[in-house]
Amino acid sequence: MTATTNHTAHAHIGLLARALGRCEEQWDQAQAWGVTLAERLPAGARLLLAGNGGSAAQAQHLSAEIVGRYCRDRQPFSAISLHSDTSAVTAIANDYGAEEIFARQVQAHISGETILMLLSTSGRSANLIRAAQRAREMGAAVWAMTGPAPNPLADLADQALCIDAPTTAAVQELHLVALHLVCEAMDERLLGANPAAVAL
Repeated sequence: MTATTNHTAHAHIGLLARALGRCEEQWDQAQAWGVTLAERLPAGARLLLAGNGGSAAQAQHLSAEIVGRYCRDRQPFSAISLHSDTSAVTAIANDYGAEEIFARQVQAHISGETILMLLSTSGRSANLIRAAQRAREMGAAVWAMTGPAPNPLADLADQALCIDAPTTAAVQELHLVALHLVCEAMDERLLGANPAAVAL
């Protein structure tokens, strides 16, 4: 490893550690979301998720944990990543414009008690803002996971988890921590405390 590479790695880890230390309230919010999901999903609520780029991958990560499992076996629950339906995304973009790709799916999939979770490092993605507006119009709860506040998406959301970090990479890495805390809190509420770490 070169000195330059080593310096870059230390700088990135240092930045991440400093941002991590500013996130106590965000971890509380993540755990509160997990508790809410544990209460609402078994009663028939649905979780819709969306993001762009790396945030899309993280949203899909959470939907996989909810439909599949996080660490321990439990029943599956409804969680749909709106960006994963490539035919719908491309058809809507072609016919209605890119800003509608999530909003139109939100309009189609809201049923009963629905929570829409939107992930954006900037909090300024036009297609996510449009989706939040549509969900609010239809009476669904909107949760936003973003980078530093204030930002338009966090302002539109009923609840927001905003990571105070200066780079996109750090925000995404801490979003993943938050998503795992959501899963842990959800499973603890549903299954009880996990007394031992789960082996790989």
